[in-house]
Amino acid sequence: MLRGYYSAASGILVQQRNLNVIGNNITNASTVGYRAQRVIQSTFDQEVVSRYENGKYTTIGTGSQTNVVDTVETNFNESSIYETENPFDMAIISEGFFNVSGDNGQTFLTRNGCFNIDAQGYLVLDGIGRVQGENGDIYIGGSDFSMDSLGNIYDINGNFAGKLRITIPAEEAQTIKMENGLFVTDNVTDVEVPKVINYGYERSNVDMNDEYTRLIEAQAAFKACSTALSMIDQMNGKAVTSIASVN
Repeated sequence: MLRGYYSAASGILVQQRNLNVIGNNITNASTVGYRAQRVIQSTFDQEVVSRYENGKYTTIGTGSQTNVVDTVETNFNESSIYETENPFDMAIISEGFFNVSGDNGQTFLTRNGCFNIDAQGYLVLDGIGRVQGENGDIYIGGSDFSMDSLGNIYDINGNFAGKLRITIPAEEAQTIKMENGLFVTDNVTDVEVPKVINYGYERSNVDMNDEYTRLIEAQAAFKACSTALSMIDQMNGKAVTSIASVN
């Protein structure tokens, strides 16, 4: 009977995590540059139950198979571009991420290109920090600037102001997803030939039809596991009552 407990309980835990991830995707469907996540499940192999006797182990049965969350993966597929009339809106239409320096000195990676200009004339991602170029903070001074497809920015007089730094996490780098489509990593590689535009930003890559389908499936699976756990509990209760009445 314990096998049923383990299987049903593990199913509840996995589907609860799945529901949380799906809910977060749906909540961020309108977040610029957001990348959807997906729960990846794995199954423990049946655990061999053994007994140690007379100096050796003897197999006496098997345990139950239980589902667990192996990892939560991020979908890095590109999304569509929403065109605007704002020159500070930028989008990467190749691989890579913008680099933004936070107030605490930490560098964030993001596909969110809804930038602005701060009081000192630097390109910023509101609420996060200054957008990074290959030589540090990018000073543009005002809205009268131009940018080519490689991310080279020129001021109103045609003078070079800086080049956007576009990077990807290096191989074997530890990358952590933060809130609002931000990522932090311990090592990056520069994208040598990026492709960037302005007057537009990249939408979230959340597919609402897919998310709602997965939501219905996860809710049904959660309910099934909950019902199974309740039935097993009732059966155990009846078994204990029967044993007690015999004694």
